[in-house]
Amino acid sequence: MPSTFKPRLLSAAVLLWAFAAVAAAAAALTDAPPDLLAGDTSGEESLEEAPPLTSNILRTWERVIEPTKRHQKEFEQEFHGNVDYILLDSHKHASFPVKCPMSNYSKEACLQRLAQGLLVYRVLLKQVEKEYPDNSILRELKPAIPLLVAQIKEKMKRSERVSAPSSSQEEQLLKQLDSPDTFKRRMTAHSILSHLHFFLIDGKRAFRKWETPRRQKINPAP
Repeated sequence: MPSTFKPRLLSAAVLLWAFAAVAAAAAALTDAPPDLLAGDTSGEESLEEAPPLTSNILRTWERVIEPTKRHQKEFEQEFHGNVDYILLDSHKHASFPVKCPMSNYSKEACLQRLAQGLLVYRVLLKQVEKEYPDNSILRELKPAIPLLVAQIKEKMKRSERVSAPSSSQEEQLLKQLDSPDTFKRRMTAHSILSHLHFFLIDGKRAFRKWETPRRQKINPAP
């Protein structure tokens, strides 16, 4: 009798312990805040608040490019076809960042140039804002660019080499772009947006080249 009774007592104790553990877990879930149970359904995080996750860098890149796609249409509406959009290239300034070459450049050097270039464009956009303070493109770009820079720096081995222009450098950049001629200032502002658009597109293409070379070789495009 004792030899069969002890195992049964032990089994009952194990069962009681298991039930207690399940009950405790259920209680913990019940007491947890609703947003932990159901997830945040308030909507997508803003670009300023979203963490710089490498996994969504291409999505962020496209979100930065998207508003710049409207620029040519806005330009043509402002000048009513009297100024050719292609003429903006003649208003390119030496301070405009240069795109990353598609060859003879290491991945690290390319990423550094992209991140550094975007920080310079953040300064140049202040000249655009001066001429067009209510521009809708700027409202979307201003919070998006810092996030993209942070994500690019995550890919770098020496991200500390990327730094924003100092206050004196920023002042000098903007001073070089200024002009007493209203038309020239506006053409410069539009040129900044136009060249930023292509800088972003070329940068994304270069980034994809560095990020997916193996996958492209394994699964070549048809």
